[in-house]
Amino acid sequence: MATRSACQLLQRRYASTAAAMRPPAADIRRQRNAVFSREQARQRALYPRIEKIEVSMQGPGLDGTLLIMNKGMSTPLSCARHLTEYHVTNSALALVDGEVWPLHKPLTHSCSLSLLTFKDDDPTLVNQAYWRSCAALLGQVIETAFKDDYTVELLSTAEVPVTSGAFCCDVVLDHQLDSWTPSEESLRSLTRGALQLIHQDLAWEPLEVAPPVALEVFSHSSYKREEVERKAAQNPKGTVTLYRCGDHVLLSGGPLVARTGLCSQYEVTALHSLAQGDWGLHRRAQGLSLPLQLQAHHTVWRKLRRRAEKLVEVPQTEEKIPSSIPDSPPPPTSQ
Repeated sequence: MATRSACQLLQRRYASTAAAMRPPAADIRRQRNAVFSREQARQRALYPRIEKIEVSMQGPGLDGTLLIMNKGMSTPLSCARHLTEYHVTNSALALVDGEVWPLHKPLTHSCSLSLLTFKDDDPTLVNQAYWRSCAALLGQVIETAFKDDYTVELLSTAEVPVTSGAFCCDVVLDHQLDSWTPSEESLRSLTRGALQLIHQDLAWEPLEVAPPVALEVFSHSSYKREEVERKAAQNPKGTVTLYRCGDHVLLSGGPLVARTGLCSQYEVTALHSLAQGDWGLHRRAQGLSLPLQLQAHHTVWRKLRRRAEKLVEVPQTEEKIPSSIPDSPPPPTSQ
């Protein structure tokens, strides 16, 4: 027991030292963006001359529609722009030869293409991507809600179904905040931050990369480096998928919807304290949202919100908590 306590003390001291040496959050965001942009440009340069591909559109009123697009450049969204404004504004995801495909991911071969919306007969895939996207948006807000001299560490969270009542994002804050309970005003501040990103209608840009690129992106996060290696080992292609939303780069375990503007009603509902680990306290931020195409009356929304305040249980994982946690970030500031 004494040995374990001594190890935990050394780990906390190492974390504080690593945090003190860590660049400001704004510098880390710039570095991640620079690596993302460089790799994105490199991949686009793999198609130095324009080659044409045939895209056969599938869906109501589209069967038989054939589009001639540019290999490695055109995306499902590019195809939607050749159709109607409805397809541009309402499409959230795509199927390419039956494979789930982000709307901003370039097409690399002749294929069949279906555009997916929230009002499809079976919106399961879109709903899953939407819930995942709402959680990504929550993580982005939390990461930027603290003063720029401090950081929070976003942990990977197991997939939770829409029927769980809330999307969630796990984080670790400094151990000095273990006794801090976020006020309603703190939650409203996080909600305002999310609504600002939604109003900006930012794209979620996907980029499939080799592990060395992702490791460079997350070079300042021990936790994310371990997550990159784990996800790459689980992927038959040995790659991982990054997304960029504004100046925020994240690692995603599945496809996200096309843009933040597809979110409509959105509210951060809770920040629960979970188990204490060797490096700090796990917290689970939770929220509730409905997409632009689906609205709820305020009385229904209040009932949904009460449910979304309750802790969402997710399967336990054996992931290590990061070793670079900031010393003492302050409570979220008003947006």
